[in-house]
Amino acid sequence: MVKYLRLSALVFSLVIAPSLAQAQVAAAGDRVASIDVLGSQRIEPATIKSYLSVHEGDAFDQTQIDRSLKTLYGTGLFADVTLSRRGDVLVVRVAENPIINEIAFEGNKRLKDENLAGEVQSKSRAVYTRTKVQADVQRLQEIYRRSGYFAATVTPKIIQLDQNRVNLVFEINEGGRTMVRGIKFVGNSHFTDARLQEEISTRETRWYRFLSSSDVYDPDRVEVDKELLRRYYLSKGYADFRVVSAVAELAPDNKGFYVTFTVEEGERYKFGDINLKTQLNGLDPETLRGVISTKSGAWYDASQVETSIDALTKSLNDLQFAFVDIRPDVQRDRDNRTITLTYNLNEGQRVFVERININGNLRTQDRVIRREMELVEGDAFNRSRLQKSEQNIKDLGFFENVDVNVAQGSAPDRANIDVNVAEQSTGEISIGAGYSTSDGPLADFGISERNFLGRGQDLRFNTTLSGKSQEFNLSFTEPYFLDRDLSAGIDVFHDRRENDESSYDEQRTGFALRMGYPLSQYLRQRVTYTLNNSKIENVPATASRFIREQAGERLTSSLGQELTYDRRDSKLTPTEGYVVRLSTDAAGIGGDAHYLRVKTGGSIYVPLSGPEWVLSVLGEGGAIFGLGEDVAISDRFFLGGDTLRGFKTSGIGPRDLTTSAKDALGGNYFARASVEMAFPLGTPQEFGLKGHAFVDGGSLWSVDATPLPSETFVDDVAIRGSAGVGVSWKSPLGPLRVDLAMPFAKKSYDQLQQFRISFGTRF
Repeated sequence: MVKYLRLSALVFSLVIAPSLAQAQVAAAGDRVASIDVLGSQRIEPATIKSYLSVHEGDAFDQTQIDRSLKTLYGTGLFADVTLSRRGDVLVVRVAENPIINEIAFEGNKRLKDENLAGEVQSKSRAVYTRTKVQADVQRLQEIYRRSGYFAATVTPKIIQLDQNRVNLVFEINEGGRTMVRGIKFVGNSHFTDARLQEEISTRETRWYRFLSSSDVYDPDRVEVDKELLRRYYLSKGYADFRVVSAVAELAPDNKGFYVTFTVEEGERYKFGDINLKTQLNGLDPETLRGVISTKSGAWYDASQVETSIDALTKSLNDLQFAFVDIRPDVQRDRDNRTITLTYNLNEGQRVFVERININGNLRTQDRVIRREMELVEGDAFNRSRLQKSEQNIKDLGFFENVDVNVAQGSAPDRANIDVNVAEQSTGEISIGAGYSTSDGPLADFGISERNFLGRGQDLRFNTTLSGKSQEFNLSFTEPYFLDRDLSAGIDVFHDRRENDESSYDEQRTGFALRMGYPLSQYLRQRVTYTLNNSKIENVPATASRFIREQAGERLTSSLGQELTYDRRDSKLTPTEGYVVRLSTDAAGIGGDAHYLRVKTGGSIYVPLSGPEWVLSVLGEGGAIFGLGEDVAISDRFFLGGDTLRGFKTSGIGPRDLTTSAKDALGGNYFARASVEMAFPLGTPQEFGLKGHAFVDGGSLWSVDATPLPSETFVDDVAIRGSAGVGVSWKSPLGPLRVDLAMPFAKKSYDQLQQFRISFGTRF
C-alpha cells in the first residue's frame, strides 16, 4: 500500500501537475482582444456591440456568446447573424433585414386599401421581418373571415430594390362570401326551428337578403345568438334551459356554413309566491309591490324579473334610498314546476361616480355627450339614471353604437363610467322623388347636418316641389344655448300650396324664433314667435263668397308656447309610454290677424306581446277664437287625409254646398282620435314589413260665416269614423305605406278617399 501511494504521488508530480499548470496559463490568455462587426450597412457597429453580452476583455464564454446571438436575433433587425472566433478576435457577421419601401394590396375589392393598411403591423420605412409579415397574413385572413370571406387567401410577395429596400405586396384572393346555407336546432320540442330562427340574428341565405349581412357567417354573431336563445327561453318559463353547443360546419366547397344549435329546453315553470324582504330602516316592502311586474301564477319570465328590479331601484331612489342592492332569490320546486321568487332589498355599498370617460367620439365634442348624462362626477351612483343616460345618448342619433360600462374606481366606493360610442354619418344630401295621394308626384332636395361641427347643432335646408305645393325651409337649432339645457332655433320658410278642396292657392313667407327648456325631468316647454305674410290668390269667381272675401295679403305676428310631458321609452321608435302636449298661440302683436288658438293631445303606446305588437292610442283637439274679428280661413283647422283616414285632405267639416266644388271652409273646433295596432306580418325581420289595423274618428265644426238666403252652408258637429288596415315598409329607398280605410260614419257631402299611398325615395 505504501509503495502504491508513493507511485501515485510520483505520477501526479511528474505528469498531471505540469498539465494543470499549463492549462491555467492558457486560460488566463483566452480573452476577447477585439470585436469585429461585418456586414452592417444602416446600423452602426457600436450599436450592434451594445446588444452583445460579451465585451472586449471578457473570456470567450460560449454561454455568453449564445446569449448574444439570441439577443441580436431578438432585435428583429437582422435576417442572419453568426458569431465566430478568429484568434483572440470575436467576429460578428450580420445580414440586415431590408427596409420596407412601400406596402401594396392587390386583388382586394371588398375591403379598401386604407382599411387593410390600418390592420397590419408592417409599415412603410419600417424594418421587414418574416415574423411580422406572417402575423399580418393571419390578421388579414381574420378580417376577411369576419366579413364572411372564409375562402380568402393572402400571399405576401417581396420585390427587391436597391439599398437593401423591398416593396411588400399582399396578394389577396377574396373568393366569395361564405354564407349560412342552413340553420338547424337539435333538442327543441316546444318551439319550431322557424320560430327559433326569428329570435336569433343569424339568417339563412336568401336572394332577398342582398342588402343585409345577417346571412354571412360570423362566429361572434353565433355567440350572440346563443345568448338570444337563452333569453328567449327564460322569458317563456324554461328556467333550466341551456345551449349545449353551437357548431358551424363548412361545406365541402368552402362557400357556405351549416350552423347547428343543440339545446336542452328543460321543464316550464310558473311563478310561485312573490315575496319582498328588506333590512332598510323605515321601509315597508309591501308598499312597493305595485311596481313589480312578476305575478304569482304567471309563466316564469326572467326579463320581467330584471324589469321589476329596475322599477324597485327607481322607486327606492325616489324614496331617498340612494344606495340599494336588490338581489332576487330564486327557489325551484321541480315537482310542482314553480319558482318562488324573493326580492331582497338591502342597503348597497355607498358608491360615487369618480370619472366619466368618453371614448370613440372622433368628431363629436365631449360636452355634447356629457350634457346628456344624468350623472356627473361626484354624484351617488344610480343604475336607473345611468340607463336613462345611455338612452339619451342613443336618442341623439349621432352614433351607430352606444355602450355604457361601469368600472372600479381608485377606491372601493368609487366607480368610473366609460361611455364608448361609434360615430355615424350625421350629414345628409338627399334628392328625392315620390308619390302622395294628396300631393301627387313630388320631388325634393334637402341638405342637413344634425351634428354641425360636432357641437350637436342642427342645420338643414329642404325644398319640396309637387303638382300642388312648393316648400322651401331653412332651419338652425342650438340644443344647448348658453351651455344650458335651453334649445334655441330659427326657421325661415316660403311655401305655396294649391287647395283643391277650397278653390284657392295660399302662399306663406316668414320666419320663426323658438326656444325650449325643461320644467322638470319629463316636462318641457317651448316658446315660439312667428312672423309670416300669407297671400290667398287664384280664387275663381265660382268660389265660395267666404273665400273670395278673404283674397289678398295678410301679415300675422304670433306668440305661442307648447308644453310637452314625455314618458315614452324612445323618442325615435316608441314602443311603451305616453306623451301629452298642450299648445297655445296668440296673434295680434302687430300684424293684421287677431286670434287665440289652443290645441292639446297625446299618445300612449302599449306593447302587447313584445316590441313587435304595439297598441297606440291618439287623442287630439283644438279651438281657435277670433279676437274682435272673424277667424280667417288660413288660420282655421282642417281634417282629413293623414289626420282622418278614409277621407280626403280637408274632406270633412263645414262646406259651402252652393259652389260646384263644394268648398271646404275649415273649422274653429276639431277633435279626433285614433286607435292603431302595429304587428308583424310573419315575414323575415329584415324585410322591414309591418301590418297596421286602425280605427279613426273625428269631427270639425263651427265657422264664422252667415250664409245668404241663396247660399247653403253645412256646419255640424257629427262624428265621422273609419276603420282600415295598412302595410308599411322600411324599404332601402325610403318609407312606403299603403292604407285602405272604409268610412262607417259619414255625411253625404264629405269627400272620401278609401285608398291612400305615400312613398318617398332617397337616392
